[in-house]
Amino acid sequence: MFDYLITNVSVLDGLGGPAFNANIAISAGKIAAIGNVNGRAKRIIDGDGLVAAPGFIDIHSHTDAGLLIDPTAQSKLTQGITLEVCGNCGFSPAPCLDDASRSELDNWRERHGIEENWRTTAEFLSVLESRPVGVNFVTLVGHSNLRAASVGLADKEATPEDIEKIKLLAAEAMREGAFGLSTGLQYPPSCFGSTEEIVQVASAVAPFGGIYSSHIRDESNALAEAVEEAIEIGRRGGVPVQISHLKGYGNDSPEKTCAVLEMIEDARRSGLDVTADQYPYTASSTGLSVFLPKWVHDGGDEAMLGRLRTHRRELIEYLEYLRNKKRRVADAGLWESVRISSVKSEANRQYEGMSVVGISRVRNASPEETVLDLLYEEDGAVSIVHFSQWEGDVVAVMRSEFAMFGTDASARSTTGELSKGKPHPRSFGSFPRVLGRYVREQGVIPLEKAIRKMTSMPARKLGLVDRGVLREGNWADVTVFDPDEVIDTATYEHPHQLAKGIAFVFINGQLAVENGELTGVLAGRVLRRNSAASRRV
Repeated sequence: MFDYLITNVSVLDGLGGPAFNANIAISAGKIAAIGNVNGRAKRIIDGDGLVAAPGFIDIHSHTDAGLLIDPTAQSKLTQGITLEVCGNCGFSPAPCLDDASRSELDNWRERHGIEENWRTTAEFLSVLESRPVGVNFVTLVGHSNLRAASVGLADKEATPEDIEKIKLLAAEAMREGAFGLSTGLQYPPSCFGSTEEIVQVASAVAPFGGIYSSHIRDESNALAEAVEEAIEIGRRGGVPVQISHLKGYGNDSPEKTCAVLEMIEDARRSGLDVTADQYPYTASSTGLSVFLPKWVHDGGDEAMLGRLRTHRRELIEYLEYLRNKKRRVADAGLWESVRISSVKSEANRQYEGMSVVGISRVRNASPEETVLDLLYEEDGAVSIVHFSQWEGDVVAVMRSEFAMFGTDASARSTTGELSKGKPHPRSFGSFPRVLGRYVREQGVIPLEKAIRKMTSMPARKLGLVDRGVLREGNWADVTVFDPDEVIDTATYEHPHQLAKGIAFVFINGQLAVENGELTGVLAGRVLRRNSAASRRV
């Protein structure tokens, strides 16, 4: 007696081979059999006309502690994602050891009514394990967390003693379950770290089989140099490299992107494990403060807010320089291409979804004044969507052999607290968009290749040996979709829209999504790097 039997379904096992017709039996959380399976089941699902694949792995997610706010992970589950890799771009839920991190965490807990507290990676993962959650969860350890605990938030070189402390903290996080190290080299305080510092920290996670995932230092003019730095860190640190959301900005980005794709291929041919991820959109999403010069962030958010007032004229001139220099895709102006996606205060909520230029007209101020004023009024917490990429770049990265997929987004919901704002539609639509727009409609890559990039490829990168492939004995993370109907429906104007065509999603053998809707089952698990189910393969 099986728990579930999916009959007459087209199976893509995740390894990149052609589909084959089979039945899939699920029992006790795992795949019991695949093939000409006979037997009784508590529930039989007719898979005729559908495709069964391993559950999709979001290699670059930012849900992090958001599962404590809403454990359902609705926007991820309903697009077929069964595992999220968090702790990206240099920021992780833990460790939180320095005063600034402690204060930020305490304020966040108070704001969301979270009683549990934590300091270390082990404590955070234990908190998450104490609650039912909708998806499987993996975390990296953020370089910003580590640097803040050792050097602080200042723009200064780490001493040898600082670096030794960072290395010890990184190794501790790995022992406690982290899967690797992430950097956010465009964001403070990670951006204050030198290449040599990060090489040393990467070498501390290498003995544990960890990876090095990097939001690289520059995605525009110095894209090639930033990719080369990531490759150097991987080579010298002895760690596999994952380049986060690989893309290029600006009108010359096609040339730059082609050059870095070849650079990565060269590194791979030399024997270095270098891969990348992407989201299938031409707009990015980050914080508005990313446009400020690096020196403004020296010392943390409080220092930044002070400089917004004391250096206002200098900063306006700098932002005007950016506007005049950085023409964006199709010659759209810089501030026309930047939309506000979320703010903290109710007073400025009216601006969500508007461009900086549009807001400046309402406020009767220049775009540069508007940027500084919004950042000051919102204590720096202004999120944006930035239309800054070429469609041809998205396609070029997608066709490469080494790029996999991620959302670069936190889990959202159609109701409740996580339904606020105008977030990037990638929260709801990334994986169905690949399958619908780029596979079915445009034929950019074949379906079996897309599924491999969503499943076995990220599983192998993480060292997971019992997920990412439909194989007897593996955990039954299974996504069943209609290849003729699957598509994203979320838009920049209306981002909180469920995808179409995701018929069933199983998490650890339990049915979490049926006919595109959540069943209410929360069957996710916290995965730790040091468990028997994960090793470098």
